[in-house]
Amino acid sequence: MTVITHIEDLRVLAEKRVPRMFYDYADSGSWTESTYRANESDFQKILLRQRVAVNMEGRSTATTMVGVPAAMPVAIAPTGLTGMQHADGEILAAKAAEKFGIPFTLSTMSICSIEDIAAHTKAPFWFQLYVMKDRAFIERLIDRAKAAKCGALVLTLDLQILGQRHKDLKNGLSAPPKLTLANLFNMATKPRWCLGMLGTKRRQFGNIVGHVSGVENMSSLSSWTADQFDPRLNWGDVEWIKKRWGGKLILKGINDVEDAKLAADSGADALIVSNHGGRQLDGAQSSIAALPAIVAEVGSRIEVHMDGGIRSGQDVLKARALGAQGTYIGRAMLYGLGAMGEAGVTKALEIIHKELDLTMAFCGRTRIEQVDRSVLLPGTLPG
Repeated sequence: MTVITHIEDLRVLAEKRVPRMFYDYADSGSWTESTYRANESDFQKILLRQRVAVNMEGRSTATTMVGVPAAMPVAIAPTGLTGMQHADGEILAAKAAEKFGIPFTLSTMSICSIEDIAAHTKAPFWFQLYVMKDRAFIERLIDRAKAAKCGALVLTLDLQILGQRHKDLKNGLSAPPKLTLANLFNMATKPRWCLGMLGTKRRQFGNIVGHVSGVENMSSLSSWTADQFDPRLNWGDVEWIKKRWGGKLILKGINDVEDAKLAADSGADALIVSNHGGRQLDGAQSSIAALPAIVAEVGSRIEVHMDGGIRSGQDVLKARALGAQGTYIGRAMLYGLGAMGEAGVTKALEIIHKELDLTMAFCGRTRIEQVDRSVLLPGTLPG
């Protein structure tokens, strides 16, 4: 049996167990994937200062994100098609997050619905919203999130149009997968995945199918989604959504200081420095490279979070040191889910937490609130 010691072990196992089109969907970026790779590699350029002879007893990674207690400054990021990585994937990931004591964020483009997550968890989860042309549907979606007592709305701003993701195009990505000869052959090599899917009815986009007039099956859904993402999304829509929602609002997809200023002006509770995991504009700077300038400009006015490239607890510590109150993991969670279901998500969280705890101690800190730029080696910082 393989001993799982870090996130890469989970990635390798997920690649073996998840059908190619869904593994590629999770583990790829747009165009040349340069930004996707930079999100991860730029973390490695930042070096830590090791301190010695410091009392390391009584360590705590506990913090808050938009006032919500978290066992560590990490939340589960919203990821589309999570229920195609593993049967009932969103439910399993939400349960793992709840048990671990961190926030879980459900994507609009999830397989399991808002109501599914509410029925299987007790802790308030967060809901991520895409803005579409059908504003009546968006209103109903927000109202459903309210009814489910979601603790925050995460509004994604960087997907008005879809970035060109070459692997998805070549694989003919769909949910459920089209029964082509290539797909059938590939799925035949993933018996665990197939058995899981045979045991669930959740194989389509649960937040959309049955909730939109005329969308009752995959063929109609495909044409609907291609036409529905709204390229006209603007800051006026943010204000409208803020009023309609009425609760905690987090703006996701900020990668520029000027946009960060607008986000702070909007009255949102937090922003997420993010380039959509390198899946939109290839050639944009990495999230960790964008973080310091945004924190310096608006960090006193709005809570700053970040996502993109986090594969370890050391990455979480570096982001925290550069001013991020919280971070989000998407791919690291998906690797665990695809590898081992709920137990794999729990394992990913355990790995990241242990790495964060030990690294914090080696840097001479016993509480996450004590972590700042002084734990990083000058001359290796971005910006």
